[in-house]
Amino acid sequence: MALDNALRWLTDHERHSIDRTIEWLRIPSISTDPAYQSDVRKAGEWATGQLRASGLDAELMETGEPEGTGHPIVVAKTPNAADASAGPHVLFYGHYDVQPTDPDELWESPAFEPVIKPAVENGPGERIVARGACDDKGQVMMFLEALRAWKETGDEPAGGVRFTVMLEGEEESGSVNLGRFLERHADRFKDCDICLISDTGMLGRGKPAITYGVRGLCYTEVTLHGPDQDLHSGLWGGRCPNPNTELVKVLSGLWDENRRVTVPGFYDAVREIEPGEREAWKKLGVDQIAALKAIGLPPEADVGEDGFTSVEREWARPTCEINGIVGGYTGAGAKTVIPTHATAKVSFRLVADQDPDAIRESFFAWLGDRTPAGCRWEFTDHGGGVPATVSTESPYLDAARRAIKSAAGVEPALIKSGGSIPVAGMLKQRLGLETIFMGFGLEDDRVHSPNEKFELDCFRLGTKSHAAMIDELRRM
Repeated sequence: MALDNALRWLTDHERHSIDRTIEWLRIPSISTDPAYQSDVRKAGEWATGQLRASGLDAELMETGEPEGTGHPIVVAKTPNAADASAGPHVLFYGHYDVQPTDPDELWESPAFEPVIKPAVENGPGERIVARGACDDKGQVMMFLEALRAWKETGDEPAGGVRFTVMLEGEEESGSVNLGRFLERHADRFKDCDICLISDTGMLGRGKPAITYGVRGLCYTEVTLHGPDQDLHSGLWGGRCPNPNTELVKVLSGLWDENRRVTVPGFYDAVREIEPGEREAWKKLGVDQIAALKAIGLPPEADVGEDGFTSVEREWARPTCEINGIVGGYTGAGAKTVIPTHATAKVSFRLVADQDPDAIRESFFAWLGDRTPAGCRWEFTDHGGGVPATVSTESPYLDAARRAIKSAAGVEPALIKSGGSIPVAGMLKQRLGLETIFMGFGLEDDRVHSPNEKFELDCFRLGTKSHAAMIDELRRM
């Protein structure tokens, strides 16, 4: 009966829920650009007010070193959060900052003037178009509105479930202060049993999913230095090392003929795919050929580590990629030089139980062993995060499955993600917390791109699923 009341409230007040979402989306909380510093804070203050309206004790907490130099974090708790006899204690994490909007000329409407349009041109349904519509304000709002529904229809905030809420303001700019914040305020999170995040997606429209694992990341930049000045290639070609040439020669050795990474020990800690997982993933019916066609590639472009399907390679196998490479003259026309140096950005996507620090050091050592004659390396660590996978036997995962099935009428698929959400690994490392991802985005939501959108059917499903999840937690 209590859940029925909350769900009815969500239906009856949907217009107000959407209006509040649009109000938050109007705040240009671009965390990476100092010009928007006051707007980021304004967005955090707005979320703090929404949590207080749902009966939580909420505050805006400073970050940075010295304190106050970073973007603030919203922290809120239900009044009974410290009462261990009241059942499980859940940490909900989200972020209220957004990506920059450029190129602005490609937006159909201004990025921070949200509009509602047909979900599909001349088709049914609607979508909100705005920066942050899906990543992550729209998805966080599903949870906030579920909290509001329980507050408005019951006697206790969150239906009596113990919640701590943490909404970050720097996720899109590297979470540079989050680790220090968690260390400094570990006592606020030490009693949490599980983390819940809404920042992922479904398999498709009408195909809900729970993500139970994300890959980790190790991101590096390597520069190969040669002569102390650019040289005339006619006078010096064949007389000294060319950093461009030598760099690509070395990096080409990162993979063997089976497309396996050759860095020593790279696969030592990789958790093997369980037979049950492999069978379950086959039944999902993921169409790799169609996915390749959608990005302009033919069927023969289905390449990767031998012995694994595309889904297995994305969800359960580690990879190495060159994300960028530059050296010498790259402007218009010709300039015949041997450059003084060449640089590549090289990243590794990692799976359980790989350690990004160990991978980085092995990679740098591998490069050191292959230093071209007369050259020297410069290494830069751009950070990363550990992979995070929750057991498919987790009672909290079961609760999430029941909640989504109750709201959607269909069983959610259990999937992994090839992407990385560093906070999940950080929470595992620092607080011992596993994470469940209840996300409701779609593959075509244009996250980080112009015309980002979030479909209202997904928003509705997300609010109802989170309301049902609160009910499941009450029963625990």
